[in-house]
Amino acid sequence: MTFEDLKKLYLKKKAVVGEEAYKYVSQILKEAKVLHKRDWKKNPTAGGDHEQSWRAFKGKNMEKLILFIIEDAVEAMGLKIISGNKLERAKRISDELSQIKRKLCVDYDEYGMHLPDVDMVIYNPNTLDILCVISCKVTLRERIAQTGYWKLKFLQDSSQKHIAVFFATPDEDQTLKFKSKALIKKGRAIVEMDTDGCYVLSEHEFEESSKVKAFPKFFDDLEKLSKRCAK
Repeated sequence: MTFEDLKKLYLKKKAVVGEEAYKYVSQILKEAKVLHKRDWKKNPTAGGDHEQSWRAFKGKNMEKLILFIIEDAVEAMGLKIISGNKLERAKRISDELSQIKRKLCVDYDEYGMHLPDVDMVIYNPNTLDILCVISCKVTLRERIAQTGYWKLKFLQDSSQKHIAVFFATPDEDQTLKFKSKALIKKGRAIVEMDTDGCYVLSEHEFEESSKVKAFPKFFDDLEKLSKRCAK
């Protein structure tokens, strides 16, 4: 089971349901798990724990899937998107990406400059201004507090305070379902207070707000952000 197999499952679903294929990311991952286990049985990992192997595959490749889903639309706006992992691990990068990397690094004074833990970076290739970063996880509990932390760190630096910090998730545990004070969960409270927004790839109903929205609205918000940053 590879990312290409996961991408084929997504494209197969898209051929049936069209642009709403994003709602079925969790369903696609369940289908992928069956195929992954079939392949895993042929060459089990040490310890014989398929769940551990699957969690690693799912985390890494869901990020790739979301990047695949949005990449063409991002580039159609005249912007560029790059994997945070690629930016961090690449030993040799272009001058353009070298500048992006420096602009993204958080300054810890005598403890050095360090890249934030984000899954994607979107920037303007003409100005090399970073518009936003995106973290992607199956549930909010996996990284939402950390995502809020990076937003706070950006706000402390005048050269980074304009960078929007977003989260994208299928929200499999439905942390985002309610926004009312009586029912709201901690993860949603963090989204509402400490991020610039969260985009939900799910068929489950949830209460939208100015910060928590259905996934397609990401593109409208990115376009507005791009125009605002261009002024």
